[in-house]
Amino acid sequence: MNNNYEVIVIGSGHAGCESALASARMGHRTLLLTLNLDSIGFLACNPSIGGTAKGHLVCEIDALGGQMGITADQATIQRRMLNSSKGYAVRSLRVQADKNKYHTLMKKTLENQENLVIRQGEVSEIIVENNIVTGVKTKQGQTYNTNIAIICSGVYLKSRIIIGEYSKDVGPNGFANATDLSECLVNLGFKLRRFKTGTPVRLNGKTVDYSKLEVQKGEDNIQTFSTLTKTPPVNISDCYLTYTNLDTHKLILDNLDKAPMYNGSIEGVGPRYCPSIENKVVKFSDKDRHQLFLEPEGLDTVEMYLQGFSTSMPVDIQEKMVNSLSGLENAEIMRDAYAIEYDCIDATTLYPTLESKNISGLYFAGQINGTSGYEEAGAQGLIAGINACLKLENKEPLILKRSESYIGVLIDDIVTKETFEPYRMMTSRAEYRLTLRQDNADIRLTEIGRKCGLVDNNRYSEYLEHINQINQLDELLNTILSPKSVKDLFEKHNEQLNTNSGITYKDILRRANITAEILKDYFDEQFKDYSIRALKQWEINLKYEGYLKRQDIQISQAKKQEVQSLPTDIDYNQIKGLRLEARQKLNEIKPLTLAQASRISGVSPADISVLTIYLKTLSK
Repeated sequence: MNNNYEVIVIGSGHAGCESALASARMGHRTLLLTLNLDSIGFLACNPSIGGTAKGHLVCEIDALGGQMGITADQATIQRRMLNSSKGYAVRSLRVQADKNKYHTLMKKTLENQENLVIRQGEVSEIIVENNIVTGVKTKQGQTYNTNIAIICSGVYLKSRIIIGEYSKDVGPNGFANATDLSECLVNLGFKLRRFKTGTPVRLNGKTVDYSKLEVQKGEDNIQTFSTLTKTPPVNISDCYLTYTNLDTHKLILDNLDKAPMYNGSIEGVGPRYCPSIENKVVKFSDKDRHQLFLEPEGLDTVEMYLQGFSTSMPVDIQEKMVNSLSGLENAEIMRDAYAIEYDCIDATTLYPTLESKNISGLYFAGQINGTSGYEEAGAQGLIAGINACLKLENKEPLILKRSESYIGVLIDDIVTKETFEPYRMMTSRAEYRLTLRQDNADIRLTEIGRKCGLVDNNRYSEYLEHINQINQLDELLNTILSPKSVKDLFEKHNEQLNTNSGITYKDILRRANITAEILKDYFDEQFKDYSIRALKQWEINLKYEGYLKRQDIQISQAKKQEVQSLPTDIDYNQIKGLRLEARQKLNEIKPLTLAQASRISGVSPADISVLTIYLKTLSK
């Protein structure tokens, strides 16, 4: 048996899947080690992909040549565009995925990938010699040789589930956890943190009274995650909306002494933006109710997921809480809700490439870096996989800027700012979010993925055709029309035609009430050869033209600091004028650029001025 691999990926969650596929697709012999083949690409919590800002991440993964968007589209049973009443910057695609189908499709993709070997086994040790990775060992007794290891262990490191007074050392859904790797990481010098997340109950859908719930239908005619998806997913299933009430809240408050979150049974720090229902009721005591979503787990099961109802209460209290809800008075719990604690690292010990600063060839991606969510994990996994291969090829690493992607924002945040709670991506974290929309992810990132060697000919030809259509539309949209020819269009959509001279298609698209879809439908003959996707780019760029120009100026100004690199061997204690806190933080983080240094907590504008002068002395 050949135990020599160029890249070894540890863990087969969403980070591990993207890392392994990226490495293998870039032509490197790759081994994927997983605790359980049945957990590959498993949607352990919510059976959904995307959501606010997360949908942006999935589109970016797709643009770079990743897999998540393709598989999510294939497994979709309902899709909706969140924030559709707001501006394009914050609109985010979210789909309900068939949980088992997503796992099956992702597993099949991995199994059929050239250069990729999949093996079930628990990694117990990363072998390091002279601060360089040389291999990994498993508890089953195998040793594999490699110079690159990517740890994508998710929430499995010494994980423990908690339900009331009951606890068990297992991973999500009862899968086995990883017991030895935590100790290995500590021995390698990593400081571990204890984080927590939770998952709600699963209910028997046959015992739900849907007549009492608000139905939420899916949406057609919206974009897909992947530009390679030619047949849009069909909306097969409905979701439903219900609310907690004062009886629910009283049940929770009367039993807080039994809640592990409040009686000291849970040590880990939970996610701020996805709190348990106990936390919601306590922290928002002025609220009479909280919104809950009932979502299907898949087409082959009656299980329904109660989104927004995470809890670790004892099972008898969980039953009473569920039965206090409208429509769920007789609902039967099939799987209890639980909290789960796990070990993770401080991601500030990593470079923006996601490689360890102290151990060459050791990369980390996903929830082990203190993040939450499938999408954040997949994005990190993809970048770690790409950078591992670029390191093997002696090429410049891929470090995406905050101004060009949400992935860049995500990674910059976690490696620059200490994360003391599970990190979740949000549109508010991106200072250039009007530029970083999900609809233009391919325009922003496909060329980058192509340069890295991950975007294949099929995807690249699709991208070039899209760019070609956008360019061709430029000339067509400048066509001058007579006011008479658009009179009916303007009247129908409540727009004032304030001109007696000619008007162009661009002028029409700038109007608030006229969209690309409306224009294409009204002038069907003129636009029949152009995709709505290409025309939509023009609509957005024209409607937000002034704002986009202003943001381009801001990006240009920020790039001046981004190009000023900082040597990684600087001893900041030797730079006169830096404050003590700044010296300590800079020596810990070792930023790669002046811009990254400016984002470190504890580094002031005055410290950046000192660094700027210092860099000038180095260049002389």
